[in-house]
Amino acid sequence: MQYKLEIDLSEVNRCLLCSDPPCSGACPQGANVGRILRALFFENYMYAASKIADVDCTYCNAPCEAKCVLNAMNKIPVGIRNSLLGLKQSMDKLPPKQLEFADLSTDICGVKLENPFLLSSSVVASTYDMCRRAFEAGWAGVAFKTICNFPQHEASPRFSAIHNHANSFCGFKNIEQLSDHSVEENMEVFRHLHSEFPKKVIVASIMGSNADEWTRLASECEEAGASVIECNFSCPNLEDGDLGMTIGQSEELIERFTRATKKGTSLPVLAKLTPNITDMVPMALAAKAGGADGIAAINTINSITGVNVDTLVAEPAVRGRSIVGGYSGPAVKPIALRFISDIAKAEGLEDMHISGMGGIETWRDALEFILLGSGSLQITTSVMQYGYRIIDDLLSGISAYLRSKGIPALRMLIGGASASVVDHQSIERGTILLPTFHHKLCIGCGRCYISCMDGGHQAIRFNTETRRPILNGLKCVGCHLCRLVCPVDAIGVANRTIGGSFD
Repeated sequence: MQYKLEIDLSEVNRCLLCSDPPCSGACPQGANVGRILRALFFENYMYAASKIADVDCTYCNAPCEAKCVLNAMNKIPVGIRNSLLGLKQSMDKLPPKQLEFADLSTDICGVKLENPFLLSSSVVASTYDMCRRAFEAGWAGVAFKTICNFPQHEASPRFSAIHNHANSFCGFKNIEQLSDHSVEENMEVFRHLHSEFPKKVIVASIMGSNADEWTRLASECEEAGASVIECNFSCPNLEDGDLGMTIGQSEELIERFTRATKKGTSLPVLAKLTPNITDMVPMALAAKAGGADGIAAINTINSITGVNVDTLVAEPAVRGRSIVGGYSGPAVKPIALRFISDIAKAEGLEDMHISGMGGIETWRDALEFILLGSGSLQITTSVMQYGYRIIDDLLSGISAYLRSKGIPALRMLIGGASASVVDHQSIERGTILLPTFHHKLCIGCGRCYISCMDGGHQAIRFNTETRRPILNGLKCVGCHLCRLVCPVDAIGVANRTIGGSFD
């Protein structure tokens, strides 16, 4: 049984994921409606199903919808009742639980993590109060916002975003710099957090302007209670062109400053690398040569998210000007996964820990990074949009997956899909896998026909009387574009064909 629930999430995706959602208080059966919708939004179906098991919406007049905040905007409220009924009707398709408990603990180079999730070095982990609240929410650790000795000069505004149809971030750009607190102030935060949360992991992200500073900062962070040192070789937003990303594009500088950092600490050292290069493996090897114990990847990608066509200024506009900034969010996940895979499979890097990041939003995203070789995970952009509370669905979602698969420990899956990524010469190219149409599910929109005609191989004909697609198997090359554009998952896969004939 596949770990997928076939329900219509179009209404769930309209949910604003409110703080203290009024729909929850309106349920006459006491269901935490807002929490259930949030679980569905983040594909945490098992949790959502467990919270609705004793709730019956069949004859309810949906007072939850009357309380939906969209009403205040004169918009149609989220169709909560039908969404929950759809979940209820599909619960029998969920995989059964094989285990009562699954161990989510991992580690960073021997430093134990109660679960794999950390906040990545950014504004979301920049003060004592923010880290405290994240720890209390369930995050295993934080990579604190990069500590340095040189002054920061922030711009305003400093963010821009590309939204999807659900008005969520598809991509996110920042032109933010490093910590604007003094080293002494940040060391006091470390001491306080280490004393109050001794089992949580503090990753000290540092950046020096010379070798001595890298050494000194590493030493001060260890003394203040950090568990791991992370060398920021990848920030794209600094005023000084000889720092951050510039280091990450030079094997010689990476090795030199990694070695300087190791000189100042006995803690594990991660090199946080930039994706603004063609091949990250040489940079990772240089970090290892300098003594790094692991790699953190990826940092943000150089980007321009758009131009305001009324003002003719790129975004974000700072008094009529803009700059190239760091791109993150779901749009960068495929790029991040590629770099994680490259590092995990590279000769000479087999013993290096990988702390993966770049577009993680749901537990499924997290699992993909783990399967390609990440032993720990770092997150920022989805926290900026949805808050620390996303840890609930990350943990319960991945735990439910493991228990349904009978996998007792998350560590067993690290790198589990790595071998499936091969070079171009090793992929099998002699098989055609034909699509097949499920006419009971088909709604007759004709999207598959349009895409195949104008973007494929003209292998689909559309019967305008029955409003159903018809496949020409002699023309079909098995590209599966039709399956990707179908809005209702009404296209499956037929028998394999080799040389144009059925097996």
